[in-house]
Amino acid sequence: MTSSAASAAGHLAPCLRSVRAVVLDTDGVITDSAGAHAAAWKGAFDACLRAAGADRVFDPEDDYRRYVDGRSRQDGAAAFLHACGLSLPLGDPDDGPGTATVLAVAAHKERLFRAWLRDHHVEAWPGTVRLLRTLRDAQMPRAAVSASRHATELLSSAGVLDLLPTVVDGNEARRLRLPGKPDPALFAEAAGRLGVPAPETAVVEDATAGVEAGRRGGFGLVVGVDRTATRDSAARLRRYGADVVVADPGDLLIPGEG
Repeated sequence: MTSSAASAAGHLAPCLRSVRAVVLDTDGVITDSAGAHAAAWKGAFDACLRAAGADRVFDPEDDYRRYVDGRSRQDGAAAFLHACGLSLPLGDPDDGPGTATVLAVAAHKERLFRAWLRDHHVEAWPGTVRLLRTLRDAQMPRAAVSASRHATELLSSAGVLDLLPTVVDGNEARRLRLPGKPDPALFAEAAGRLGVPAPETAVVEDATAGVEAGRRGGFGLVVGVDRTATRDSAARLRRYGADVVVADPGDLLIPGEG
């Protein structure tokens, strides 16, 4: 390690200095795009619930975190609809946007999210950008993962793709037939590409499904990111396996550094 890299590593919190690589979730951790995903899900789910005559709507905060955040579209759609007592058939991967099948609901969400992407610029969380720059300067391997097929597009739009040499997104997950979170396969694939074993790699996640995946995968450090600051949100992340919970990934830098 060069002297400049050693100096940058000294700006990292002690918990990060105990690992050799960092894998970060995308939506909610790197990019400020979780709200857009939640809004698209609300449009798709509420249409389905109305069609079924259900007496409820999708909560873009609680329901999103509980059933959808961190999961693939198919898994997220199936989990929420099952929780609502709706037994929709899975459907066909070619199903267009609609309300009759799980995959049609997922396709409706996809259409709504793509419409949002056409009209909006994605921002990266400033604290995460500071952390990524410090990790780069410290020559620490780093990767982004996401169940979303739009992750690489989002990272590019946010101007941080050059800080993340490795990205394992929903397109790669589909190509490699990787199961979604809370299975650790996405994180394991990213760590493998970085050439660092899981016990020497940190996972940074805001979703309980992702935190659980990090713990199940035997990663050396699991950091939960709690941007909600609700009464039990941090405790919930710890219950699912977070070693450390921070309000922002920038908190993993020593105050005043980075």
